[in-house]
Amino acid sequence: MRVLHAILASLLAIPAESTYIVPGGRWYDTNGTLINAHGAGITFDQKTGRFWWFGEYKTEEHPEGGGVSVYSSEDLSTWTWGGLALSPIDGHPYISSKNVIQRPKVAYSPETNDYHMWWHADNSTYGLLLQGHAVSSTIGGPYSFVDATAPLGNWSQDFGMFTDYKDGKSYALYSNGDSLYGRDVYVSSINDNLTALERAVYRFPKFDLEAPSIVQTDKSYWALMSHKTGYRPNNVVAFRADSLSGPWSQPFIVAPLNTRTFNSQSGFTLRIPGTKKTTYLYIGDQWDSNTIWESRYIWLPMEIDEKQKSLDLAWHDVYDLDVKTGEWTPIKGTTYTAGNARTHGDAYKQEAKFATDGVILTGIYGNDSTVTFEGIEGSGEPQWVSFYYQNIDDMGFGDQPGGTPDRIGGAWQLRRISSVVVNGDTSNVQTLYQRDTHKGIILSTPLQLTLKKGKKNTITVGGLSNGFDYKGADLDRIVVYPPEAKGK
Repeated sequence: MRVLHAILASLLAIPAESTYIVPGGRWYDTNGTLINAHGAGITFDQKTGRFWWFGEYKTEEHPEGGGVSVYSSEDLSTWTWGGLALSPIDGHPYISSKNVIQRPKVAYSPETNDYHMWWHADNSTYGLLLQGHAVSSTIGGPYSFVDATAPLGNWSQDFGMFTDYKDGKSYALYSNGDSLYGRDVYVSSINDNLTALERAVYRFPKFDLEAPSIVQTDKSYWALMSHKTGYRPNNVVAFRADSLSGPWSQPFIVAPLNTRTFNSQSGFTLRIPGTKKTTYLYIGDQWDSNTIWESRYIWLPMEIDEKQKSLDLAWHDVYDLDVKTGEWTPIKGTTYTAGNARTHGDAYKQEAKFATDGVILTGIYGNDSTVTFEGIEGSGEPQWVSFYYQNIDDMGFGDQPGGTPDRIGGAWQLRRISSVVVNGDTSNVQTLYQRDTHKGIILSTPLQLTLKKGKKNTITVGGLSNGFDYKGADLDRIVVYPPEAKGK
């Protein structure tokens, strides 16, 4: 209980400031640069009273071996760049730019008063399947490489880490490869100084899953994992147990079917104990397999019901999170539907029983066939706009007989891309990525736009090239959210 009280006391010292979180939005740090920290692990540090976000630093030149970036924040929304916590070293057998450095996680060892980073360490062909280990005297680094080892003599692929808030014990979570004999996920205890694994506490057998994470409530442990589809999204599943050593439940899907977990993959979960409630966040990646270094992040509250033994992800375009109280609040926006939009060229309104108005806007091809939403109220300041769309370029059944969307062999067009123009200003065209949603499934993707103050704004959507054609996705509606209040 001393660990719990210390963490809670540190959280209460954080300034009371609620800020917006926008799943899938372009997320910038305090320097105005896109946050580059994929496969995230987030550590709350009692010494600094801040959250620290570690992730894969991906560039076009080095999409896998760019090192580990680090950011820090007091509110989980406003992040300050801290540089590379672990930098690649030319010619190094495990952390060169030609190696795989994935899913870094960091924990503090009271035994040795230092910080330990663990990750999936591999070569470019995924032939090593090791766990990397580095250490630093400060949480922000830089971290010094220690070694890369086979955990308990086994293989290790996607890596996760969990620290029990009741006793401070840490555990390594990892899948052990894609081969016929490597389709398990392990929960293994780590020694008190965080330098080596001790023993396997539980093995999830033959479910063929990866990207493991565990979140702990007062009564239960919940493990989230992804199917193996490379960088394509799928239906993330969860397990529940009273103890880490099991027995664990059968897996169950945590988001509506065919949303593929809102086009994301699991990777981490975060527990936020506040003065009024405890919030649990799903920390996922919205991978872009065409340009992986530009992938976005999906952070969503989890709704956990101990009586029903259920865990569900709650989708919200924009929500306000207060890390001091632990409360989060969905932000309300103004909706403009397809039925009231104006079409141009070959764009048209097509019957769709699943759509808001019973029609959907389709045929949005290039700049000659567009749709325009009119009479939009703006504030004169940047504000988030969510575009609800359907992209029917679904994964189908793969490119091999018997293939399914939940395996790597599937063929899939990642996205459609649209142009967005505010008030006819074609000198300032915004790009809207519209990933697959499956037939009849409507999802949203956000852009931050500046609309003039008043109710006479227009938003026009056309198509942009995605390397194949100039098609935009079908549109159901847009939702315009108010700007964030200043001085909060």
